[in-house]
Amino acid sequence: MERFQSLAKARPVTDYQGTAPSVFIGSAGYPSVSGGPLLVQDTDIPTDWLSQGLGIEDIVRLRADTIRGVSKVAPRLGQIQEIALASHPVSVEASFEQPVRFNPDFDRVTAPVGGVGNIRRLDLLDHPPTDRAVDRVVSDTDLPAVEACIDLHRSGLDVYRITPLFTAGLLGKKRRIVPTRWAITAVDDSVSTVQKRAVARFSPLQEIRLHYSELFGNRIAVILLPGDWRYEMIERWEPRSLWAGETATVVRDGETMKKTGYSPITGAYYSARLAVTEHLFRSGRCARVIVIRNVDPSYWAPLGTWVVREATRRAMAEPPLVVSSLADAIQQAGSLAGFPDWIHHSALVPEIRFQKTLYEF
Repeated sequence: MERFQSLAKARPVTDYQGTAPSVFIGSAGYPSVSGGPLLVQDTDIPTDWLSQGLGIEDIVRLRADTIRGVSKVAPRLGQIQEIALASHPVSVEASFEQPVRFNPDFDRVTAPVGGVGNIRRLDLLDHPPTDRAVDRVVSDTDLPAVEACIDLHRSGLDVYRITPLFTAGLLGKKRRIVPTRWAITAVDDSVSTVQKRAVARFSPLQEIRLHYSELFGNRIAVILLPGDWRYEMIERWEPRSLWAGETATVVRDGETMKKTGYSPITGAYYSARLAVTEHLFRSGRCARVIVIRNVDPSYWAPLGTWVVREATRRAMAEPPLVVSSLADAIQQAGSLAGFPDWIHHSALVPEIRFQKTLYEF
């Protein structure tokens, strides 16, 4: 908290003139929720932060200057939707009922913000165009929300563009406002679920592949194994890291073709799964997948599940290491991730070993 606070503006803010790149809808009191624009001179797109080479401290500094404007949604629904529809940040002027003071808001799913301001007045100063694909899908009120997300993703829009449309109630047959943290996971889940169904019809890999990447203290190792679709994620927070105490915290979850219940790993499970299904869908191959995430204390501020999504995407974009055996993959994945005993938490590996033994018999 102190480290975050040292990067924020010292003075309370009474008015804002700049851009609103996106919108945020809270979940408290659902369905009677509050929401409004995100106010910051930025695109609010994590891939832009990475392409600019921003480090964790740079991103935290940027988010410390971000104000989440809030009011009851109904009176400002038109403005919220116009900001969500825009192809680039909207120029706005806003004033607040009271000066906005630094009050950091942390969340596992969403990126942090430096303060929350109750909006007294909000004016949109320009009206940027809408992407053609967005205009087409938003205009189709007979298209279910899940299909709308898939259509937009296939049109080349990333989830960072789709989520504001979903949260602002612009997609689906029965359109409703959706809290942002729910929408992030819903979009990841919707897109990756459809992709995994397509992947399941592809021919399986003929070799064992190991992918790896690291981002802001998040070490991601992905093992792809020949076989029908299976997915497992094992997440470890090292001692004295962000969500752990003096001992490590380990959470595991997995699925076959159907996922039962909400993952105990929360949004990171679906963000990593999306990155993997995107890769398999592009490559036209099916696989059994094990994602190992190890988080060390250098990840000192929660930036949101986008970190897991982009770390896994980076891993899948790297040329894989082809390994000769499951035992070799287990050892090398543990070494790369800094989590050598991950195998003791796996349910998928014993299943694979058991099936192999029966086949050989």
